[in-house]
Amino acid sequence: MPKVIVGMSGGVDSAVAALLLKRQGYDVTGLTLRTWESSDGTESRCCEIEDARIIARKIGIPFHVFNCINDFKCKVTDPFVEDYVKGLTPNPCVGCNRYVKWEGMLYNAKVMKADFVATGHYAYIVKKDNGRYTVQKAMHDNKDQTYMLYRLSQEQLEKTLMPLGDLSKDEVRQIARDEGLSVSEKKDSQEICFVTEGHYAEFIEENAPDGLLGEGNFVDEEGNILGRHKGIIRYTVGQRKGLGLPLGYPAYIKKIDVSRNEIVIGDEDSIYSDVITCTDVNFMSIPKPSINEKIKCRAKVRYHHKAQSAEAYLRDEDTMVIEFEKPVRAAAPGQSAVLYDEDDCVIGGGIIMADK
Repeated sequence: MPKVIVGMSGGVDSAVAALLLKRQGYDVTGLTLRTWESSDGTESRCCEIEDARIIARKIGIPFHVFNCINDFKCKVTDPFVEDYVKGLTPNPCVGCNRYVKWEGMLYNAKVMKADFVATGHYAYIVKKDNGRYTVQKAMHDNKDQTYMLYRLSQEQLEKTLMPLGDLSKDEVRQIARDEGLSVSEKKDSQEICFVTEGHYAEFIEENAPDGLLGEGNFVDEEGNILGRHKGIIRYTVGQRKGLGLPLGYPAYIKKIDVSRNEIVIGDEDSIYSDVITCTDVNFMSIPKPSINEKIKCRAKVRYHHKAQSAEAYLRDEDTMVIEFEKPVRAAAPGQSAVLYDEDDCVIGGGIIMADK
């Protein structure tokens, strides 16, 4: 009977993942990674330990807690703060999955002599004809989470199970109701898991090193001053709301210039791009291609973006260029660009770089 360690957040998705794997005959153990807690003891939305413990008891599986707080700080919250200070818009879940969650689960799997790890992500694990593993879009697009998983390694994917790929959220909740699980109606978290109260900017202000930039100027594309901003950490490329600029026309953030502490404002056309560059590239369904080797794909530049036809290639060992068939809106530096093939499998992706 294969043994599997299921990462349990205390939510309904991971609860049902554990339940389904037990029903399929796996020897299941629940594991919650303690990733973060505030100074008042509030836990991250991703590690609500008591809810996870209650679920494990109800399902009838062993349950353990593993402390990852130091790793989470070094690999998730510190980079998050640093990126915002640099004028970027990071997605902390992408790095957390690769460097904290999967590392923590696989470490415990090794210690407990388990064959696999599993999560409640909505996606499929696929082994391609070339022998490489990747993630494939879930059956229901509105819950697909492959965008957040593109950085996982081949070694991580080979040992991973994702039993929710076929299911809708409503179906998952119904399974939980039928089993009498207390989390069946628990709401999904819509926030950054370690920002439990207030605004993310307040978290950055509390945790940033000395010298955080304060107010500065909004300027147009010619450098004319349009008004004052409240600090670059409060804004992102493509943003329209909350600028406080009565210009008589819809205004959007085109660029954040950290060196001048300025935010460049343009019209909607100015936030479209037909070419973007990425760094920190990871290839999943294919080996790393040769320099300038063209890859036909569909690419998305944020979680809720519909993937668009494109070609991608490595400009050098560390930089990927994506050329879109039609311009894409608001490709924010710091976010991820993820490439998909014709089968909705992830080819790879990288972190969007700022224009120079």
